[in-house]
Amino acid sequence: MRQSALFALPAVILLSACSGGDTTQCTAAPQSAWHDEARFRQMLVDQGYQINQFKVTEGNCYEIYGFDPDQTKVEIYFNPVNGSIVKREEG
Repeated sequence: MRQSALFALPAVILLSACSGGDTTQCTAAPQSAWHDEARFRQMLVDQGYQINQFKVTEGNCYEIYGFDPDQTKVEIYFNPVNGSIVKREEG
C-alpha cells in the first residue's frame, strides 16, 4: 500500500503543475453574476475597441483579440463580473 502511495504522489504533483498553468483566471463568480456578453462587447465597441474575436475562456474571462482605442493590436482578458482588465498583451 505504501509503495502505491509513493507512485501516486508524483502523478498528483505533475497533474497539479500542468492543470491551469497557462490559464488566466478572471473570476470564480457564477455566470449569473457576469455582464451580458452582447452588452459587454457593445460597451467595448462604444469605447473605441475594434474586436476581431470575442470569446469566453476556460478561466472564466471575456477575451478579445483586436485593437484598442489607440489602434494598438491587443489581446485582453476581462473580468466578466466587473469589467476590469486582468491581462493585456500588445503586438
